[in-house]
Amino acid sequence: MKTSSNARRDWIKKSLLSLGAVAVAPHVVWSRRVENAIGNNSKFLFHNTHFNEYTPPRFPDLNSLKARLMWNENPHGPSKKAAEVFQKEVWGGNHYSWQSLGDLSAKIAEKEGVKPEQVMMGPGSSDLLEKTALVFFQHGGNVVSADPSYMSLVSVAKAAGGSWKSIKLTPDYQHDLDAMEEAIDSETRLVYITNPNNPTATITDAGKLMDFCRRVSKKVPVFIDEAYIELSDAGMENSMAPLVAENKNVLVSRTFSKIHGMAGLRIGYMIGKQETLDSINEITRGGMGVTGPSIAAASAGMDDAEFLDSCRTKLIESRNYFTDYLESRNIDYMPSQTNFVIFPLEMAGDEFLNQVYEREMAVRAFKFWDQDWCRVSMGKMEEMKLFTEALDEILV
Repeated sequence: MKTSSNARRDWIKKSLLSLGAVAVAPHVVWSRRVENAIGNNSKFLFHNTHFNEYTPPRFPDLNSLKARLMWNENPHGPSKKAAEVFQKEVWGGNHYSWQSLGDLSAKIAEKEGVKPEQVMMGPGSSDLLEKTALVFFQHGGNVVSADPSYMSLVSVAKAAGGSWKSIKLTPDYQHDLDAMEEAIDSETRLVYITNPNNPTATITDAGKLMDFCRRVSKKVPVFIDEAYIELSDAGMENSMAPLVAENKNVLVSRTFSKIHGMAGLRIGYMIGKQETLDSINEITRGGMGVTGPSIAAASAGMDDAEFLDSCRTKLIESRNYFTDYLESRNIDYMPSQTNFVIFPLEMAGDEFLNQVYEREMAVRAFKFWDQDWCRVSMGKMEEMKLFTEALDEILV
């Protein structure tokens, strides 16, 4: 039997296995790449074989923007109920919040139909994607995911020593599930699917995805990132969470950053098999970065159905307004199931962004499939009207 000191030594050893990836964890990767891109006058932040992201600017005061439409935030949140309990809980900030975190995990478990041991909390779902990548790819292997897709997990997997097998979306912008399954080999450690997808805003058919997960999870774990699921037309009916309740080898992540409007409060969770979550917690403790006030706000926000319904309605109204505008100008766009819309540009992405920034507004630009794209997060209606007025000037 190992002594406690030996057990601790083993834990430290395991932790050090991922030191190289920790040194370039995504928040560090992001800041370094921005600095390097600016220093080298490079127009790309991320540069992969198929997917590039234009470098965002550094605004002196983000709150002074006339239209803040670049980070898929909820401009209407958080709810007043969540904000009130957050402020109250600040005064208990001298105490650890393990019990309240456990209470929230139990509440989430009941909602998702799983056991509390199948819930792992984190400061946002991106943190949990990254922790999963650290553990799964510390000894190499590959991750199979879409082209394009949300890069947080993929970037850390590559930093940890893994590789990325990118599979282009289908012509109707869904995940090519057949090609993804074909790409799995003996080195595949994880299949990663963002549904609805980011940056395309499109969704993959839930029935086909459910069948895919049931089949493929017998070979390798499947991670479904559902950050925007509540904003899709069918909402939670599109979720793969029931597979976790069936104890399939599936992970599902969610965040309070989008529909709940708590992006700056940093809280999210994922559900999965208990042994999988235990293996991740063994090296990276999921709930360590979650604060007591954020826990309280998340719990209150879950109960504020009226606020959540109102946000969904307003965001969809903004989306409909913007897509109607694009159609009036005969501009194609990908069918959105999220709080953002992406459309192709006829000019270089950096040139377009410069013209937007000159008007004290912010959006995002990407390049993939040999095409420049603008991704617009949905803001309040007045922001969307200001942006369409700007587009009338830019897209002459």
